[in-house]
Amino acid sequence: MSKELTCPEADSKMNFTMNYLKDIKNRLFNLIRKKAFVKKKVKLSCGKISNYYFDLRKVTLSSEGSFLVSELILDFIKKKGFSCVGGPTIGADPIVCAVVLLSYLKDIPLKAFIVRKVAKTHGLMRQIEGPGVSRKDKVLLVDDVATSGSSLLETAEVLRKKGIKVDSAMVILDRQEGARKNLKKAKIKLYSLFKADDFR
Repeated sequence: MSKELTCPEADSKMNFTMNYLKDIKNRLFNLIRKKAFVKKKVKLSCGKISNYYFDLRKVTLSSEGSFLVSELILDFIKKKGFSCVGGPTIGADPIVCAVVLLSYLKDIPLKAFIVRKVAKTHGLMRQIEGPGVSRKDKVLLVDDVATSGSSLLETAEVLRKKGIKVDSAMVILDRQEGARKNLKKAKIKLYSLFKADDFR
């Protein structure tokens, strides 16, 4: 039986990448726990009352958080072969900007877009903002937090009406309150960097 050949240099590079991404994810986890995880009663966008809240814009709008999030999401995008990244304003705005900037710096430039709640009533009256997402693009939706998944679903609907295929979404944190199930019904697979249980 022939012995499978391995390349020590390739293995070393792979191990470095895995360890690097593991460190990035640990740093992001600690940053979220320190800066964005709030234990108090709050009303969520879906109308529910919760005993805790993730104020993730304190992370995505910070220099360190922006870098950490974009590194992890860009790695996921490269592995899955997405060509375009975007999501609902305003949760997706800082994530999308950080990811496309990093993609340019790493010489794998992505297309990007942001979807408004409603189309503008002035100017070019667009609802989908950006250099242009097309039916040929492999699209990844992103957002900071998913609770019921309504923002992602509304965004997917806007894109699908334009004939753009949407079947994947990624969030920094899944609150585990129905988003995954609701998106699955719409034939969208939800990925997340973390889940609420990781912090509770």
